[in-house]
Amino acid sequence: MILCVTLNAALDVTYVVDQVRWHSGNRVVSTAEHAGGKGTNVARVLHSLGEHVVLTGLAGGGTGDRIRRHLAAAGITEELVPIAGESRRTLAVVDEAAGDATGFWEPGPAVRADEWDALVRRFHRLLPDAAVVVLSGSAPPGVPDDGYASLISIAGDAGVPAVLDVSGAALRIGVTAGPAVVKPNREELAAATGHGDAWTAADSLVSAGAAAVVVSAGADGLLAATPRRRWVARPPEPLSGNPTGAGDACVAALARGLRAGSGWPERLADAVALSAAAVLRPVAGEVDRDAYRRFRDLVHVEEV
Repeated sequence: MILCVTLNAALDVTYVVDQVRWHSGNRVVSTAEHAGGKGTNVARVLHSLGEHVVLTGLAGGGTGDRIRRHLAAAGITEELVPIAGESRRTLAVVDEAAGDATGFWEPGPAVRADEWDALVRRFHRLLPDAAVVVLSGSAPPGVPDDGYASLISIAGDAGVPAVLDVSGAALRIGVTAGPAVVKPNREELAAATGHGDAWTAADSLVSAGAAAVVVSAGADGLLAATPRRRWVARPPEPLSGNPTGAGDACVAALARGLRAGSGWPERLADAVALSAAAVLRPVAGEVDRDAYRRFRDLVHVEEV
């Protein structure tokens, strides 16, 4: 089983428009609503690929109830811990003319100390059945600064490798707990390390404790660094669409590769192909299965 953690679960709303006209009215072509948060998106991708996945985290209020209903409808097993606060919503506006999207993310509810303790207990209970743990996304107010690091340490003590996809202080502190993989994008990597050069920044996270660093480089694909080796993995063709779920699809592929014990070139090729296939879908957490199969053998992975 792959255990996905989303501390800041959300109800994701997606608007698709022909072309965004800022400071003016916009007619929406289509809308979609589903359970969201980065860890949730990872779980949805893994579930669609036939992986046994369980989602845990924090969810509260009427919005939390709607999140649970969407997860149940999707067939995803959830072990979300109830909290008193109202879970957040997120809004993604997909501009079809630009082939891009703009997101608006609410901060999330305040979490009490006893609610965080309940999440840690739930995490302990679920770990014995987990082969890999995925820790993704922002933490709501009230979660300790070292919350992610604590969960990584707990998983490590149980012999379960962790994939970490966070930013800021959570990334800087989290790497010290020794995650198997961290997956920032270039901007998050530079902000967390202070290094403008991606390789230098990635090496600094490896030195801080990460076993491997995989960097999302947008249309340029992925950069990956371990203590002794480096790779670049490039997509087979330029793509336009909704990139908001590409990073989560990448994390899903990395977690699946870690569970399967596949080599880094194979793991990176799968991550680029799955990320590219996610761009072609209007909603984060979905992938174009036909495109994924087509891209899988076309990704170029080079050791550098």
